[in-house]
Order: sequence, then structure tokens, then C-alpha cells
Amino acid sequence: MISRREFIKSSALAGAVSIMPAESLIGPALSKKITIQSVSSNFEREPLIRPFGFKGGYINEIWQTVNYLQSASGFEKAGLGTQGVLWSDASVFSRHAESGGNALMYVMNEYALQLIKGQTFENPVELLDRIIDDVYEYGKKITSNPALRKTFALNALVGVDNAAWMLYAAENHITDFDDLIPDKYRPALSNHHKKVASIPLMAYAIPIQEIEQAVQSGYFFMKIKIGQPGTQEEMLAKDMERITAIHKAIGSSRTEHTLNGKLPYYFDANGRYEKKETLMRLIDHIKKIGAFEQIAIIEEPFPEELEMDVSDIPVRLAADESAHTDKDARVRIDMGYKAIALKAIAKTLSMTMKIAGVAKERDIPCLCADLTVNPILIDWNKNVAARLDAFPGLGTGLLETNGHQNYKNWSTMETYHPYPDASWRKTINGVFTLTEDFYEKNGGILSDSAHYLSMFRH
Repeated sequence: MISRREFIKSSALAGAVSIMPAESLIGPALSKKITIQSVSSNFEREPLIRPFGFKGGYINEIWQTVNYLQSASGFEKAGLGTQGVLWSDASVFSRHAESGGNALMYVMNEYALQLIKGQTFENPVELLDRIIDDVYEYGKKITSNPALRKTFALNALVGVDNAAWMLYAAENHITDFDDLIPDKYRPALSNHHKKVASIPLMAYAIPIQEIEQAVQSGYFFMKIKIGQPGTQEEMLAKDMERITAIHKAIGSSRTEHTLNGKLPYYFDANGRYEKKETLMRLIDHIKKIGAFEQIAIIEEPFPEELEMDVSDIPVRLAADESAHTDKDARVRIDMGYKAIALKAIAKTLSMTMKIAGVAKERDIPCLCADLTVNPILIDWNKNVAARLDAFPGLGTGLLETNGHQNYKNWSTMETYHPYPDASWRKTINGVFTLTEDFYEKNGGILSDSAHYLSMFRH
């Protein structure tokens, strides 16, 4: 049986209208039963260049978790995760020392590994479904937080899920990411973009000069953190001032990548706006400074518990951390959200496929957002972004990546990637160019990293 990538390539050469093969031509991936014989885990603490501010707080380091799985047939894989305690549940972050919050998430990671040790599974989606509720309930107990956000549990499970996907691929002799995708989610992940926009993140502390430099170097779609620390009035005043300064600096810049030639603005509030009226005051200000038509997305403006109709807000609102699961995504879409920020690197690849499937059913565009992850996890996200439908007004996929802006040891971390020098890893003029080599190598995500796997070989 030929791979889906080979089918896509041959169909494109033949002038086929759709690159999505019929299920009768290419069936589902094999489903060999896999027994997890042994497990282990470790982590590395990666310091940041400067305190990274969002959600009204600041982080100074990010833990990189490594999860080891060995199957009964002898295959061994190391899956990575990047912990985002402040992002996934700000209440846990605020109640503990930074390392304490990270330790709690890591304990949940270890708990998940012990749950699956000795278990048999057929595919990683089924495995995640089997353990997510137990891990979530365990997380509520150890954080003493009955209202723990489910994204906290999903974040803890990313490395476990990635290791399961790598093991699944090895056991079933799958070498093509397309062949990993279950049939029901393939319509949502059916493209092979040649270019994906690379989105840097401009956090609270990023100087305006650095934003200007990013534009001058070719970046055209930037994510700007809003929802700054303070009371609602203080936050609003700071956000108005920040956006005014940014628009003054780069608002007149032009790009060839958008239909109107202007730079799109992507604002991320991380749930800091407590009332619709406050957000509308911000939008009115943006209109006054002449930047309204450049708003592409305002992501996660309201607290998750603020469930209300947002269809009357005159910009595209995107759900991010509030869309924990596919069920939550349906709720947000019903509320009027018109985009979904997918995070295969923060909510697991398995759950991301489910959410992407829901968005496709409802004709809701998606993009891939970052969690300031390591170089290898960027390519887990990139494999998803490369296959999503083009984002409206752009004609390509969107991928946020900001690790290069924030990690102190980024150049060293890059050497851990199986293909550190690959051209498709580099942002050039604001885009990743995805060659045939990228699709043949799956961005390296199914290949072993000598650095991370060596942690478990003594």
C-alpha cells in the first residue's frame, strides 16, 4: 500500500482537484496492539533570556519533560513536552513558587506514565481517552484545586502522548505523518502547504525597537500580548498605550503575504478582559488610531468561565486555552468564536486532531499557537500547521514560534533536533518553506533525538 504522501504527490502531478484520497483507496493506518513494557521520565530546566510576561504574570524558566516508553517488542521512544503552568492554569502558578507549579505538573506527567505501564493500546487517541480523566482528577487532588483547568492535565500529557505516537509509528512501520492521521480527522488535515507563516511573539517586555526589527527582517504576522498586569482600568490603559506605540512604529509597513498588503495584528489577551464592554473600549480605541482593519485575530479575550454570546463583537475572536477538548471547542464555536488556536504541543497531538475535526465540520479556521516550546516540538506543531486549511486572507497556514526569542540556550537546544540544519527549520522572510524533504522526514518528529534518548540509556 502506498503512503498518503505518495498518493498526494501523484494526484497533484495528475492534476487532481482534491489532494485528499478517498478512504476506499487508502485505508486507515494499521492498528497493531502495543504493550508498554517499561516507562521512565526526566526533565531539563531551560532558563529564559528575560522574564516572559503574559496573563498578568512572568516566568523565568521553562521545564522540558522527556518521557520514555519501551514496548514489549523492544522499540523505545522518547517523547517531549514543554510545561506551561502559567498558560494552562494561572491560579496554580499564582499559588506556588514557579518551580513548585512546575513540579506539580511534572508529578502528573509521572503519574500518567505509571498508569500506562503494562497496558496495551491500539492507537494513541484511544490511549489518551483512557487516562485523561484519571490524570485530571489526580491533578485536582495534588494542586488542592477542584476547579483545575483541564488544559493543565493535557499539558502534562503532551510528552506521554508524543512518545505513544512515536512508538505507534515504529510498531506499525509507519514513516509518513499522513499515515498516522485517523480517517475521521483526515479532512481537517488534508493539505500540504509549501509555505507556513512564522509568527513571533511580542510579550509585554519586548521593546518597540525589536518589533520594528522583526518587521524589517521579514516577519509580517506577529502575536502581541495584551491584558497587562493591574486592575481592569490599569490593564486597558496599558494596552491602549502599547497598541498605539506598535501601530505608530509598524502600521504603515507593507507585506506581499496578505491580500491588502498590510500587516495583520494578532492580539492575545489570555482571558484578562473580564467584561465585553472593556474589550469594546479597546476596539474603539484601535478604530480611533486607524488600526481596526488590520486586526486579524483577538485570541482568548475573556475568562473561560465567562460563557456568553460574542457574535456581536466586530472582530474574529479565537479560542485557545478555553477550548480544552473537542467538546469545549463546540461550545466556543456556538458562542460565536470564529477561529481556534490549536496547540498540538500543549494539549497533545491526539486531542488536537479531535479539535481540528470539530473546527473543520463547522467551517472554522485554525492556526497553530506556540507555548514557547523547544525546537523539536516546533516541528510537531508545524506538521499540523502544514496540513490545515489556509487561514482567511493569507492563502497559507499559520504557525507561532517564539522559542528563539526567549530561551537563553536556544542555539544549544537546536542541536538536539534530528535535523538541526534542515532548511525547513529556518524562518526566511517571515515564512517556513516546506520542501518535499520536510514531508519526507516529517519534520523529524518520528526520528530519534540522540540527546533526549540518551537520558535513558546507561
